[in-house]
Parts: sequence; C-alpha cells; structure tokens
Amino acid sequence: MNRPLFFFVLLTCLHLCSCKSDQSTSKKTVFNINLDEGLSSLDPAFSRNQNAIWMNNELYNGLIQINDSLKTVPCIAKSWDISPDGKLYTFHLRTDVFFHDNPLFVDGKGRRAIAPDFVYSFGRLIDPKVASAGSWIFSDKVDGKAAFTALDDTTLQIRLNQPYPPFLSMLTSQYCSVVPHEVVDYYGKDFRDHPCGTGPFYFKYWKEGEVMVLLKNQHYFEKDADGSPLPHLDAIRATFIGDKQTAFMNFISGKLDFLNDIDGTYRDDILTKSGRITQKYKGKFVLSSGPYLNTIYLGMLVDSSLAIVKSSPLRILKIRQAINYAIDRQKMIKYLRNSMGTAGVAGFIPAGMPGFDAKQVHGYAFNPDKARLLLKQAGYPNGDNLPEIVLHTTVGYRSLIEYVQGQLDRVGIKTSVEITQGASLRELVSKNGVNFFYGTWIADYPDGENYLSVFYSKNKVPWGPNYTGFNCKQFDALFDQSYHEPNDQKRYALYRQMDNIVMQQSPVVVLYYDKRVNLYQNNVSGYGVNAQNLLTLKRVKKAN
Repeated sequence: MNRPLFFFVLLTCLHLCSCKSDQSTSKKTVFNINLDEGLSSLDPAFSRNQNAIWMNNELYNGLIQINDSLKTVPCIAKSWDISPDGKLYTFHLRTDVFFHDNPLFVDGKGRRAIAPDFVYSFGRLIDPKVASAGSWIFSDKVDGKAAFTALDDTTLQIRLNQPYPPFLSMLTSQYCSVVPHEVVDYYGKDFRDHPCGTGPFYFKYWKEGEVMVLLKNQHYFEKDADGSPLPHLDAIRATFIGDKQTAFMNFISGKLDFLNDIDGTYRDDILTKSGRITQKYKGKFVLSSGPYLNTIYLGMLVDSSLAIVKSSPLRILKIRQAINYAIDRQKMIKYLRNSMGTAGVAGFIPAGMPGFDAKQVHGYAFNPDKARLLLKQAGYPNGDNLPEIVLHTTVGYRSLIEYVQGQLDRVGIKTSVEITQGASLRELVSKNGVNFFYGTWIADYPDGENYLSVFYSKNKVPWGPNYTGFNCKQFDALFDQSYHEPNDQKRYALYRQMDNIVMQQSPVVVLYYDKRVNLYQNNVSGYGVNAQNLLTLKRVKKAN
C-alpha cells in the first residue's frame, strides 16, 4: 500500500472507529467486503457485472425495486398506473428524495430528484454516444427519447411500442437508476469514478484495485420496518483481493464481514458433500444459501442452415436427447458442488424464479438405458460410427465438463474438451462459431421471459442471445402471446408451455440451477436474501 493511501485509510478508520472517550462515535460501524473480480465503473449505465450492480445498488435508486420475494415494490415512485392497452406507464414520485451533496449543486447541497431527472437518465441509456451496456432495456421497446415525458416534477410517463408485461421487473435493474444531469454532464466518461446518486450510501474514496469507501447518507428517504432511518451502517469498505483463498482467510480472521460464494479450492474444507458446514467451521460464521437465478447449461447449435451444423451429429434430435439422458446431475451436484445447486431436471427457467414449477415442466432425469436406445434409433448403436463431438468450455469449469465427458463416454458418445478463455468463448458463441459449448445465464431481471428470449427466433445472433439458433413457430407464437397477457399466473402458464417445447427439442442440456451462497460474520444481522443474489446493505446491522 502506498503512503498516501495508507494515511487515507488510517484517517477514515480513525474517523469511523473513534476511541472510547468519544461516546458519539464509538459505535460507528464499518462493513467490510471484498470484490475479487474488480470493479470497472460506478456509473449505473454500465452495471454489467455483479460487483458493479452491488456497489451501484448502494449508491443509487430507481423508480421501483424488488423485495426478497422478487416482487416489484415502490422506491422513488410511490405508485404507478398502467393504461388498459399496456403501453403507457405513469409513475407518481416521492417528494423527499435528494441527490447526495455535491459541489456542482447550489451551495453544494443535494437537490431533489424529480421526474425530468428520469427523462434524462433513461434518454442517456439509449444514447448511442454513451454506448451504455444497458441500452437494451429500452432500445427495442420505445420510440426514442420522446417515449419519456415529465408531466411535472412528480409525474413521469413512459410509452412503449407494444405491451410488455415484464417491464416493471426490468425497471428494477441498476441500469435504470436516476442520475443528476449537472454531475454527469460535467464529468462525462469520468462520472464512472465521480458517482452521485440518491442511495443509502454516498461515494467517498476509490483507489482502483485496492480500496473503496462509501459513507452513510444521513438524508436517505427510506425507513426500516420499525420506523428507524436507513441505513444502519456508517460505512462500507471494499477491498479488491483477487485471490479467492486469500480473501477466504481474511474472512476467517474477521477482516471481512461478508464473502460471496465458496470457491472450489476450499469448498471441501467448509462443506460436506451434503452441503452442511464441516465440524471445523461449525458456529464460526453464518452460511446462507438458497436459489440463485442462474442456469448452468450446455448449448447445442441446431440451425441446420449454418454450414457448421450440416455435418454435426447434434443436428439430430435423438442424439441431443440422448446427451440429456446420459448425465447424472444429482451425482454431479453432490460431488462436484457439495450440494450447492439444484439438478437441472426441469426447464431452462431456474428454480427460484416466480412461476417455476418442476412438476409441470419436464426436463431430463438420468436414464443411460434411454440414452443408448435413442443412439440406436438415430443409427448409432453403442455410439458406433458417431463422430467425436468437441465440447468448448472455460478453465474454471473444466472439472464439471470433464465429468460430463465421462458420463457421455459411458453411453457411447465420444467427446473432446477444448479449453478457451472466457471472453474468446463468448465471442465464438455469439457468432455461431461452435457446435457444443458451456454456458451460464444469470437473470437480468426476475421474469421468466428473460430466459425464454434465448430461444425466440427473432433474437438470433448477432442481434440477440439465441446462441443455439433455435427456431420453432409454436414457441414464437406463445412468446408473442405472452406479451399481451398482463395476468402473471396466466403468463407463467405460457412460459411453462414454452419451456416444455425447448426441453422436447433439446437445443440445450440444463446441468443445474445455481444456489446463492453467502457467508456472514456472526455479529451481522438484517441482511436480505433473494434469488438474484443482490447485495442490499441498507438494512444490515453490525454489532460492535
């Protein structure tokens, strides 16, 4: 640590953890976390990865937010109305929400956040000059910036080109946070490290790759259930330790209050194969786990118009189904993930998503005899004369994919595994450059439509995420119908129909639905748990 940084951190800690003689500051609490994959921006328009989403969730607010049940609830918008045709949304804003203090405001005091600020923020998202990673939120749903209108300071309207029932869920994304034009226009691209929002914490300091400090917003508008002001913590301090083993040791020694996920290098040390804390660590910290909206899968290119598919055995439905039947997902989860996951025996939509129902969506259970029968029916008894299939993955999932390779070999399906860097593999997949690939789909918003859009024919690459080239008229008709179904339960029924079609046609092998795994120190309370694994610290308390 360089000397200026050392003295800054020292002064910050002295300010937050004053000596016992000062009773007014002796109870200051600092919540320590680690962002092991770094942080690229604190501009919500670029909230494209987990660390950015987490930090921006502390700094900013949007019109609405999700609760731990993944339901949309008010935030800056206290209420809203939707027109009968489902195209016009009218939001009624609170009058007690203020931006953080900033020298660019009059007298340096944060001004009130008003409807024109959302017009500016949303228009910025779809501005090609900004090149926001979140432009997709609105780009195909509105007719330019004219779709956003402030009727007055507390009334905002958004007009869609067509009905879109998941729209409210989509607005909970951190991309849709409100920002002040004065600060953004002044800093331009440098707004990434000069953030100003309305959130429960405000930005204090960031030494990239080393440390970040956020401080309590004393003027935050939300209250806790008992009426006490939020947030309860006085500060958040984030470090950027890239080595997961080192980060874990810092957690065990009490230097970190929170740790996300359990890396494979020390998973067996913490968890038994059944997913329980080992005797070594029992009682030393809190382990919280539950559904995480993340589907781990294998994708198979099925668009027979592509040259790469014409000679691929994966073009044959029975072979794709045989691959699905050949894998013992339960065993895989137990021995490779220490039970931190749910076997993917239903559809592509993961466990934890509203509307998920494993009894009504029929995926593939382990049945090697059925796999061998399908191979025989496809003209390859025992896999004889079946060409070897190349399976592409990244180094982090090598053991998982080698397990799959062994399972396929047992029924006569020969594969070779090719290890590729993550960015390179994503590029290949996005250009239909590989026939068989490892993939993961994390929910951008808590609605099953986000997962089914992966198979909509109009979303084929390079314009969309249909990486398998799946094309089914019946699926597309149901997908279009779902846009006109405002009733959640009826729409979920349509989702399940679509998911069953995908499973029957098998352009993917659903391996498992991920689980959220969070570790907290025993003196931490009030943390929320949700299937999006969204870190929300405004209600967290830390005992001294």
